[in-house]
Amino acid sequence: MSGVVIRRATADDASATADVYLRSFAAALPTIVRPRSDDEVRAYIRDVVVPARETWVADAEGRVVGLMVLAEGLLSQLYLDPDWRGRGIGDRFVALAKERSPQGLSLWTFQVNKPAHRFYERHGFVEAERTDGSGNEEREPDVRYVWRP
Repeated sequence: MSGVVIRRATADDASATADVYLRSFAAALPTIVRPRSDDEVRAYIRDVVVPARETWVADAEGRVVGLMVLAEGLLSQLYLDPDWRGRGIGDRFVALAKERSPQGLSLWTFQVNKPAHRFYERHGFVEAERTDGSGNEEREPDVRYVWRP
């Protein structure tokens, strides 16, 4: 997709990255209650995620429209601005994640997020585990997916 650059996030991206996360979560997961306020999410992304995690953004002519966070073989976050879904950005993020973690990847997604299940399965991830959600902050049943080369 021309005009969209995937690059490492910088401190200047933190606010826009948090906004993408918040819009995406609200659109994709309207039934899930977030345990943190918008301000807490913004502070966490600004103070922890961007400076201390391998955080990538999709930049469309200076505007952050997606984010992905990797951590030692874990694809811990992949969120796209709702207006930018279906344009191949998620595919590019997954390709980058596989390139950065050639030994394999795992991720968690909520059981109610059927579009995410289809997306990851299309990219070769297979379901490895289901839980009742007692291990996540939202207390929402989830699914762990794995990809092996």
